[in-house]
Amino acid sequence: MHPSTVLCVIGTRPEAIKMAPVVQALRCRHGLAVRLLLTGQHRELLDQALADFGLRADLDLDLMRPDQGLSGLAARILDGMDPLLERAPPAMVLAQGDTTTVMATAIACFHRRIPFGHVEAGLRTGDLRNPFPEEFNRVVAGRVATLNFCPTEGARQALLREGVAPASIHVTGNTVIDALLDVARRAPATLPGLPERGRLVLLTLHRRESFGMPARRVLAAVRRLLAAVPDLHLLCPVHPNPRLRGLVHAALGGHPQVTLAEPLGYAALVAALRRCTLVLTDSGGLQEEAPALGKPVLVLREATERPEAVALGVARLVGTDPGRILAAATELLTCPDAYAAMARGVSPYGDGLAAERIATLVARAVRPPRPVAPAPRQPPARVPILLAEEALSP
Repeated sequence: MHPSTVLCVIGTRPEAIKMAPVVQALRCRHGLAVRLLLTGQHRELLDQALADFGLRADLDLDLMRPDQGLSGLAARILDGMDPLLERAPPAMVLAQGDTTTVMATAIACFHRRIPFGHVEAGLRTGDLRNPFPEEFNRVVAGRVATLNFCPTEGARQALLREGVAPASIHVTGNTVIDALLDVARRAPATLPGLPERGRLVLLTLHRRESFGMPARRVLAAVRRLLAAVPDLHLLCPVHPNPRLRGLVHAALGGHPQVTLAEPLGYAALVAALRRCTLVLTDSGGLQEEAPALGKPVLVLREATERPEAVALGVARLVGTDPGRILAAATELLTCPDAYAAMARGVSPYGDGLAAERIATLVARAVRPPRPVAPAPRQPPARVPILLAEEALSP
């Protein structure tokens, strides 16, 4: 590879969305060669997201397997990436977030002594098993990274508590706000197939900890909510994982107040966010995106590595207990003051310039400034010696 090559590694749809502004900003930096490597941890969703930003891969490991396990996926990523890093080591490798792709990429770079940059670093719940396996993946990436790009000051403090070198940590904001603001300017105003009037709830489920009983409890709460609010309509883009897909279709398929859709492209997702009244989700990205567009978020998890939105009052943790979900959603849909308190259109996650900051820091690390030639040596200035009696004189 070119001696100033930056290799950007992407495995899933959320990574593609959040890395797209970084790739674009890096490609505007003179002297950098930017290459995009896909692991294919998610296949259809990943390709769709890249197309939304006009990006194409330079390299594709194409590792997606049906019902793939975490250990097998990690092993295939390491086996696929290591020969590439050995044959043509880049100046730096970047990866984003908390997936198995990110963790394995960090380890592969560590083994080859190649600088690694972690985008969206420092998010923590403090519990390695929640979210699983994402919390562990982030801890590994943060300890290995040469550069940690934190979305918030809270994320920086989390890394400092873990003993990460302060010089490696930079607060940049979250690149998802860059992507959101860019796409919102060109997203469609409406989505076909949805009622033009009335209130809309957007529901998404995809995390491993939601599989099984947690998802069943959430879906039961949703059915109760629809029965309690007859003018409400629900849009649910159904994740392709068969362990969730069957549950969602069994619980909500054919319901007159429900639209089940295939996973939305990012422009369509932004349009859905703009159209909806309320978001119910276990997604990390939607906890960042929805508040920026003034949409309250009920987080279907017991803990979040994004506490800033909760502290700001624009997101609320409700877990998967049907009673808690129903009570919180009903309050927001029936109490204008409660809704207005959450729908403030504020976000703690950035100003839309995170990718520019990251690109500047990466360029500085990959192409450090040339040393300035020392100035010609000048003879030392003569300093008059003060005699003792002169020093004592007034």
